[in-house]
This record gives sequence, structure tokens and C-alpha cells, in this order.
Amino acid sequence: MTDIKQRDSKIRNELTRLALEHGGELQPRAVVDAARAEDSPLHDSFDWNDTTAAEKFRLTQARNLIRAVVTYEELGNKLIESRVFVSLTSDRDTDGAGYRLTTNVMSDDVQRQQMLTDAMVEMQRFKEKYRRLTELAKVFAAMEDVEVEASPQAVRA
Repeated sequence: MTDIKQRDSKIRNELTRLALEHGGELQPRAVVDAARAEDSPLHDSFDWNDTTAAEKFRLTQARNLIRAVVTYEELGNKLIESRVFVSLTSDRDTDGAGYRLTTNVMSDDVQRQQMLTDAMVEMQRFKEKYRRLTELAKVFAAMEDVEVEASPQAVRA
């Protein structure tokens, strides 16, 4: 565990150094350029084999394509955008995420519950990421209300 913490610390320090070197903004291009050096603490975080890296990039492009597919529903006088495919935690493996038709997930009780659980985890991440923004206090309070209502105890009651 200590090795992991040391590696993470080295990476964090290097990324912070790069950000400060570039006026506080960290650009992916600067990270890749710095990581090219074999003695860089970032070097081992990248796949430098162009064949395997290209395949990984194509998989990333496929994921982006799948996530970009949306449908529109009329709700009153507004068009509401909805994703056609959703990735559930239970579908993710070492090769990345699998995707399901959202309509199928919503009509299956087990999958719908997994989607709700995933949404709750994402809400926690959102709150952690933006907790310093006091302007979102009402949003956080509403999220907490939903968490209480959707808890397994509340669902069973």
C-alpha cells in the first residue's frame, strides 16, 4: 500500500508541477509530453505501444459514440434529451463498460435498481466535487432528500 501511495504522490506532485508551469491550467498535451521521458513519474501511466494504444483509443471513440446517442421526448413545451444507452456498474469489466438500452433497463426491476444505485453514487461524487460551492446548497439538500427516500429501508416501507 505504501508503494501505491508513494506512486500516487509522485504523480500528483508532477501533475501539480505541470499545472503551475502552465499558469495553473493542466492540459493533456503537456501531460503526455512530460510523460514521454522514461524517468518521468507519469511514464508508466501510458501505453507507449502504438498498436495497442490505437486499439484502446478506438474503444474510447466507440464509448463516446454510444454515449452520444440520444432521443428527444416532448414534455409540455420542452424537448427533453435522454440517452438511448446506459452503462450499469454490473456491466463493467476490465475491458470497459458494456451498455444496455435505457428502455430495457427501466422496464427490468433489478436493472432499474442498479441504475438508481449508480445514480446515487454519481450524486455523491457530484456533491464531493462541488461541495465548496455554497450556491449549490439547495441542490445538495434536494439530493439528500432523494437519498433518504430511495434508501433500501424507505423502498421496503
